[in-house]
Amino acid sequence: MREESALNVMEGLHSSHDGMKSVKRRKFKRNKPPIDMNELARGIAEGSRLSLAKGITLLESVALHDKPAGQELLRTLLPKTGKSIRIGVTGVPGAGKSTFIEAFGLMLTKAGHKVAVLAVDPSSSITGGSILGDKTRMELLARDPQAFIRPSPTAGTLGGVHRKTRETMLLCEAAGYDVILAETVGVGQSETAVREMTDFFLLLALTGAGDELQGMKKGIMELADGIIVHKADGENERLAKKTVRDYRQLAHFLQPASPGWTTRALAVSSIKETGLADTWEMIQEFRTVMEKSNYWTDRRQSQTRSWFYSMINDHLIDSFYEEPGRKQEVSELEKKLLSDQITVAGAVKQLFDKQKD
Repeated sequence: MREESALNVMEGLHSSHDGMKSVKRRKFKRNKPPIDMNELARGIAEGSRLSLAKGITLLESVALHDKPAGQELLRTLLPKTGKSIRIGVTGVPGAGKSTFIEAFGLMLTKAGHKVAVLAVDPSSSITGGSILGDKTRMELLARDPQAFIRPSPTAGTLGGVHRKTRETMLLCEAAGYDVILAETVGVGQSETAVREMTDFFLLLALTGAGDELQGMKKGIMELADGIIVHKADGENERLAKKTVRDYRQLAHFLQPASPGWTTRALAVSSIKETGLADTWEMIQEFRTVMEKSNYWTDRRQSQTRSWFYSMINDHLIDSFYEEPGRKQEVSELEKKLLSDQITVAGAVKQLFDKQKD
């Protein structure tokens, strides 16, 4: 009897455990309530940082059912966009991009501006993860009610720039942010990609222009509308001023990044907060010059055009891999490539010949 009673208890526990698992499974499978797009759009337009974060998450979602909702939100808010100045910030490792952005952003919020920082984070090519530590690197700015910081994983996209960064900019503009800072990861083609989506491109450099230029691509220099020689304080201050003079001389020999504008160079110390106001004044002067020549409008149209063609490429790649059996076919061809059974050109031709059929 004792054995039978114990067995019944064990069966009861097992049944209860199964029931709990069943409840958990049902809970997990329960669909989330649909997002009220009108309410979300209203929250963003009223400047709610929580609503803005939700809207950006929706746009960044890779789930197929989220894409139409994200585009509906964007269409609703489109009339409220386009009123900000978009500033790209890049620089060599160790130049102090985050330190500069925090100091510059705090200066702007104190002056009455609303500042959004889109910090494009490097995603691991192995795990797909990213650091997303920008809020910890900009603690003071993150706590500022007039600022919004959004770490955005690159998710393996070309040049390290998240494919939704442009759309994120539009949502930030709709939320009333009039200054948008897009920080690049500072590698490879990310500078070109961010340059194509911003109005003013700022390059952060360190002292010692001679040594600095040895490791800096000429192409990156030609993208810059302004060069900041950072960490111009203490014993470094004198050398920083010399580096600024070197960059100013060099700028005359480079192709201008923007017609009618010669790239400026300034010495800045984020610690001493010197040169920050001069940087903003330079950007404002740039905007005035560009608007007088109508190049400001041309650049905005160029940004839209670039976005359009980038989205075409993204859509073609997505639709290619979404076809049934496509990933397996690519995997099999890869094995043949690695065992020298087929050439790369032959493998690609085989893929697209089947697609025509």
